Amino acid sequence: MILRIRLFAMLRERAGRDSVEVELPAGATVADALRELALDPALAETLPRLPVRMAVNLEYVGVETELRADDELALIPPISGGAAVYARVSEEPLSPDSLSRGVGHPEAGAIVCFQGVTREVARLDYEAYREMAEPRMSQILRDCVERHGLIAAAAEHRVGPVPIGEPGVVVVVSAAHRGEAFAGAREAIDRIKAEAPIWKREVSGSGESQWVEGEPAPVAGSVEDRL
Repeated sequence: MILRIRLFAMLRERAGRDSVEVELPAGATVADALRELALDPALAETLPRLPVRMAVNLEYVGVETELRADDELALIPPISGGAAVYARVSEEPLSPDSLSRGVGHPEAGAIVCFQGVTREVARLDYEAYREMAEPRMSQILRDCVERHGLIAAAAEHRVGPVPIGEPGVVVVVSAAHRGEAFAGAREAIDRIKAEAPIWKREVSGSGESQWVEGEPAPVAGSVEDRL
């Protein structure tokens, strides 16, 4: 199927046109469309470092959303008037460098990147309630932007098997000064671990496994109540 994807602002200027067409098989998802867009020479440099969202039929959707030939698609760059916030749960290996580039800004004097890396076991298997985890992560980042005066914040969490030495979660924030950046990154990862419905199972080299015990999910309340 041939899909037309509308472009806006810096994406439109970079591509030199207000829309692009991609050819995808039936059953393709938003993630497939984004990968195809990244092959466009005019967008190949910009997309990996820009936290974009896809809108389908006038609604923001996740990367797992299946596309149809008659869908109205739009690629949404960060919106003027608010700090850039990006959150994703993905089966793919995470790229701290890409996320760090995505939060870059001329006014940013500090960029802090946290990587949670598999250690001591052969691998970690992550499972997530993705439909809830991504919005929860986004809200946490928005809270951190407001609380610490961040310029931008991004987080990705991997699901499925994560071998030893590879990151299972990455949080990156930018701010004018290092104090705000360190504080914002610390709060973001602490709250993602406490609030996002994501679970991990340790798997040893012999194949033995066990779920890592956690804490009950927090009840609704103020930011201060959750910290």
